[in-house]
Amino acid sequence: MDLHLKDKVVVVTGAAGIKGSIGETIVQSLANEGAIPVIVCRNDRGYGYEKELHERGIDALFVKTDLTQPDQIEAAVKAIAEKYGRIDALINNVGVNDGVGLDASIDDFMWSLKLNLVSFFVMTKYCLPYIKKSKGNILNIGSKVGMTGQGGTSGYAASKGGVLGLTREWAVDLIKDKIRVNALIISESWTPAYDNWIKTLDNGEEKLKAIVKKIPLENRMTTPEEIADACLFTISDRSSHTTGQYIIVDGGYVHLDRSLLTE
Repeated sequence: MDLHLKDKVVVVTGAAGIKGSIGETIVQSLANEGAIPVIVCRNDRGYGYEKELHERGIDALFVKTDLTQPDQIEAAVKAIAEKYGRIDALINNVGVNDGVGLDASIDDFMWSLKLNLVSFFVMTKYCLPYIKKSKGNILNIGSKVGMTGQGGTSGYAASKGGVLGLTREWAVDLIKDKIRVNALIISESWTPAYDNWIKTLDNGEEKLKAIVKKIPLENRMTTPEEIADACLFTISDRSSHTTGQYIIVDGGYVHLDRSLLTE
């Protein structure tokens, strides 16, 4: 199926993570579809990803940006507009489950909100004039933590709950402009960050087996490629009448009947 993403300028925040991270995988999938990926992230890995894409003959841009700083976000969007003159889709992907819980400082909590929630608002605000012009759309990357809680991560949970609220608020706001806004919600996905977390646990392998066992569909984690495929379909015009939705890609982990897990 042709997703009609060729030459579309798609901005992806937080996409200079380790190879195999969700943002980086989305960027590679966009490139494979002929889109023009724009990476907005603070990590210098983005320069290497931009170079790799150019060597493949793919137009791409990396704009180094601290997404907790509104002035840097504004400058990043200006740089994108100066090069391309348009933005066809925005994927607000940045997010760190930083473990800022009730025992953390207020400053740490506020920083978590700035990165995981406020950056979505600021990025959308500055991209919006260009998205309106192109009749583009917005996709927010969410987490099951915003629906279920997790424990010990108040900043991230509050942020991801806020992302869900903003998704439907913006879908209502932008109906008149024919701009779609959706959220893609992730549960357990095997990423380098997840692997690193498992390795910090004394009983990591047992914990991993216990989690995987609770994923109803095929008893396995969601791959970053499956998440990227869902993202690309959602931002494409093949999903042209979908807005205000929480699209959950998790093998049934959150919502299916627990009786499925009975041995």
